[in-house]
Formats: sequence, structure tokens, C-alpha cells
Amino acid sequence: MNSDKRIQNLVLIALFAALTFIGTMIKIPLPTGAFIHFGNSVVLLAVLLIGYWQGSLAGGIGFFIFDIMNGFASEAPYFLIESFVVGAAAYAAFAIFKRKPSRVYQIIVIGIFAGIAKFIMSVIKVTVMGMIAGAQLKPAFFAAIATMPATVINIFSTILIVSLVFFPLRRAMQLIFHNQPV
Repeated sequence: MNSDKRIQNLVLIALFAALTFIGTMIKIPLPTGAFIHFGNSVVLLAVLLIGYWQGSLAGGIGFFIFDIMNGFASEAPYFLIESFVVGAAAYAAFAIFKRKPSRVYQIIVIGIFAGIAKFIMSVIKVTVMGMIAGAQLKPAFFAAIATMPATVINIFSTILIVSLVFFPLRRAMQLIFHNQPV
């Protein structure tokens, strides 16, 4: 890989990390204490636009920085890992369409794959946290399920946002970088 390409990759990772951080800062609080945010949308766009490893790393860094700066330091490593798991699910669906989706329904399918992975990861995380706090598996699991409305809303908002902006952003990146696939 030549030097210019490495620099471009680093800049894109940094850009999407910053955008993930900003997207997560834009939050809508819910009565449960959880919040809806736009960071997940940026991570999914990063995976689709700059690739699995770079996009997942960018998202993980953005979430990590957000958590450290906003009192969630104990959760920061988890969200770094989650970015790679959700990114892998999205990229697997992306590969189904040969990494060249051409229709909105294909982006929705990719978003559903990512959303399922996000949901599963969130349930596992909250269940484990409940068990660490002293609950048995079954009550911890059902308590985790009870906290999932915010996650589900985030999943649907991510699918909607990415469906709306993926194609224009992909086209813009193709025009800017000339070497992006059509």
C-alpha cells in the first residue's frame, strides 16, 4: 500500500471516529435513562463506505472516546468490541450484494443484519451486567429484554438514516477519491 493510500485510510478512520463521537453526542434521552443517538448510523456508514476493518475501528474509537468522556469508561472496551461484531454482521450482508448495493431495500437488509447483531450484543451485555450485580441468569435476561426499547429505536433509526444517505455519500466519496468502486 502506498503512502498516499495509507494517509487516506488514516484520515477516513479519524473522520468517521470523530463523526461517530459527534453522532453519539447528539442524543435524545428516554425515561428509562437510556438514549437514542446517531452514532450507530455513522458506524454502519463507515463499514459500508470505507470497509469492515477501517469502519469498525473508526466506530469503536468514536464510541470509546464518547464513553471515556461521558462517564461510561467501564463500558468503553465493550463498545469497541461491539463495533467489530456489528460491523461483521453488516459486512456479511454487504458481501451478499457483492459490496455494490444498488437499491434501498439492499441497504435495509444490511441494516437488519447489523440491527440483529446489535440487539443480541446489547442483550448479552445487559444480562452479564445484571449477573455481575448478583441476579440469576433468568431474571437478568428478562431485565435486559425490558431495557431493549431504546436499542430497537436506535436500530430502526439507523436503518432509516443509512437508507437515506448511503447512496449520496457513496457517490460523493467516488467523486472525491476517484479510486472508490462504482
